[in-house]
Amino acid sequence: MAKKADTAALAFGVGQSVVYPAHGVGKITSIEKQTVAGMELEVYVVAFDQDKMILRVPTNRAEASGMRALAGSKLVEDALKTLGGRARVKRTMWSRRAQEYEAKINSGDLISIAEVVRDLHRGEDQPEQSYSERQLYESALDRMARELAAVESIDKATAMEKLAKGLAAKKKVVTAAAAAAAAAAAA
Repeated sequence: MAKKADTAALAFGVGQSVVYPAHGVGKITSIEKQTVAGMELEVYVVAFDQDKMILRVPTNRAEASGMRALAGSKLVEDALKTLGGRARVKRTMWSRRAQEYEAKINSGDLISIAEVVRDLHRGEDQPEQSYSERQLYESALDRMARELAAVESIDKATAMEKLAKGLAAKKKVVTAAAAAAAAAAAA
C-alpha cells in the first residue's frame, strides 16, 4: 500500500521540521505514495511526537492546508517583541474573544499566537484566569514554546524560560510606566 516516492520538486523534505496549523511543530518522517479511494496520492508523513500522532498530508495540498517551514529568526524576534507589548483586550463577550483566540492559535502564525499569549498573560498582581482562559493561554504558550525550541535548537523548558523572560519584560515596562506616572503626580 505505501511505497517510497521520488522527492523531486517537493516543497518539504524528509527530516524537515514543519508547522501544521492545527497541531503545531512536527517532523516529516517520509514521503509515501498511497492509494485512497482508487486514486494514487503522494503524501507527507508528519510525526508530532508531543501528541504521539502521525498525520498524512497530500503533497499537492500541503501549502494550501497551511503547512509551512519553521519560522525564521527575524519572525521569532518579532514574536518575542510582540510578547513585550501591551495587552490589547477587546471589550466584547468572552465567548467571541475565545473564538478569536482559538482561530489565532489554529492559524499557525507565530505572531498571532504571540498576541494570544500576550493578551491572556496574567501577572502576579492581576486576578486569576478562568478555566477556559487558562486553557487557551496554555495552549498558545505551548505552541509558541515548541516552535521556538525547534527554531533555536533548544529544549522546550529553555524555550519556556525565554518566553517567561519576554513576558516579565512586559510587566517591567508597565510597572516602570506606572512608577513614572506616580512620580509625576507626586511632583
